[in-house]
Amino acid sequence: MALDGPKEDDETFNENGLTFVMNSQLYRDVKPVTVDYVSTAMGAGFRISSNMSSAGSCGSSCGAGNTCNC
Repeated sequence: MALDGPKEDDETFNENGLTFVMNSQLYRDVKPVTVDYVSTAMGAGFRISSNMSSAGSCGSSCGAGNTCNC
């Protein structure tokens, strides 16, 4: 996950006052995508779930169940 502005080939979504931007081709390959904000005793961050294989770009924080904590 990175902070970036929308580009010509991106999908843009607005939910609860937040704007999410994702490459259109990637979105078609992995949808549906769910983004949740979680806070635990270990810390807080975003949990991204999709149909993407567990070998994502977040390294060891990605695991079984196609969920990535970034």
